[in-house]
Amino acid sequence: MTTADITVRGAGIFGLSIAWACVRRGARVQIIDPNGAASGSSGGIVGALAPHVPEKWDVKKQFQLDSLLMARAFWSEIEDTSGTASGYARTGRLQPILNARGLELAKTRGQNATELWGAHATWSVLPSSDAPWGPTSPTGYLVHDTLSARIHPRMACAALVAALATKGIRVKTDGVDQGQTLWATGVPGLEKMSKTYSRLIGAGEKGQAALLQFDAPDAPQIYVDNVHIIPHANGTVGIGSTTERYFDAPFETDDQLDALIERTRAALPVLADAPVLERWAGLRPRSHNRAPMLGAWPDQKRHFIANGGFKIGFGIAPKVAEVMADLMLENRDAIPEAFGVTL
Repeated sequence: MTTADITVRGAGIFGLSIAWACVRRGARVQIIDPNGAASGSSGGIVGALAPHVPEKWDVKKQFQLDSLLMARAFWSEIEDTSGTASGYARTGRLQPILNARGLELAKTRGQNATELWGAHATWSVLPSSDAPWGPTSPTGYLVHDTLSARIHPRMACAALVAALATKGIRVKTDGVDQGQTLWATGVPGLEKMSKTYSRLIGAGEKGQAALLQFDAPDAPQIYVDNVHIIPHANGTVGIGSTTERYFDAPFETDDQLDALIERTRAALPVLADAPVLERWAGLRPRSHNRAPMLGAWPDQKRHFIANGGFKIGFGIAPKVAEVMADLMLENRDAIPEAFGVTL
């Protein structure tokens, strides 16, 4: 246990998760975000916690695997402490196999998963007739993995906020830094660093998503035609997201979302008449090399950075929280070199 003082700047999924990990170890923590909790992309509606393909293994894929395996215990503790649901469930994922080459590749990846994932999860091929909730498949076969999980981003952040509140910690809109400072400031932070260091550190990449009304709370998520289809426990289905490097209106939806909704309905006919409850657009923090940026701020003593979660922020949050707490509270650096902060 420690009595260190930590100031967390930013109340998205990285900031909240790291704050929680530090509080659990006895640190005195304050969280400051001028826009409140989950005001950026962490307030989204999709929530796909999906693994990398089990091949060409590297430290990034192993880090994500470790985090996905930590997720059930992490979110269970948050829910038990807060009395608030996060929307987490490890319900697996289905993907259509498009051709004969894809079928052979899927079988090979299943063998790889046995080696890389061990007894924790499986990657298998099954007839589409065995999956009543599933996309149409040209070959009649689907990939089914049991590692993928879902979460409801807004609910998860609200559960973290409620858990922290039980420890007397609330998100403030302003304050003075105390002790060490963690900068988990998402897109604004990347943009500010890019300006300060006169080179591209990172930027926001637009995503658009939609929330449909359809009750399939225990169904696996589906990945088809570059769309994640995520059934939530509350009778909704999140679908997304577009990936837009160039855009004019970062927080407005347009015909690209219309096209995504139509692709979803075509791929999964059971959703053909599902009403659209919400259309969402926002910016996700993408570092210049797509990898998360975790570690000490090179030229700022007692300052740290956790940014660049991009599309996998919720999936890697449990592991990010652990390694950042290790670094800040115990001076123990277990962060992969590939995730290091280079400015």
